[in-house]
Amino acid sequence: MKFLHTMIRVGDLDRSLHFFCDILGLREVRRTENEKGRYTLVYLAAPADLDGARQTGAPTIELTYNWDEHDYAGGRNFGHLAFAVDDIYAVCERLQKAGVTINRPPRDGYMAFVRTPDAISIELLQKGEALAPREPWASAANVGSW
Repeated sequence: MKFLHTMIRVGDLDRSLHFFCDILGLREVRRTENEKGRYTLVYLAAPADLDGARQTGAPTIELTYNWDEHDYAGGRNFGHLAFAVDDIYAVCERLQKAGVTINRPPRDGYMAFVRTPDAISIELLQKGEALAPREPWASAANVGSW
């Protein structure tokens, strides 16, 4: 398992980038705009985690800017921890056998979400390409929220 990123929802992307980049000194390493989903993702890395302008693979901070939502109450601004795993199906099966609820099953062979006992979301992402969809995961429903 490899730690990937921590996601934080932000209400004003420019203000947040000013804080994280101009004041704190982090660097933007990747940006994704999703018009259909109406959000922007900006990944930031610490200067020591860069080789020139390239990210070294160290964990990043993911700023998530939802275009239509700007205020987050009750801690909703903190999103999740993310880990890459060698076999998402095997990890989810092991977690489920240990009594962990798979809140968002890996129906796509790529992504799943679970929650800690304190309700902190953890995103599990398949390393490399998605695995072929298979049961029981392909038809498993979401449980609760993540």
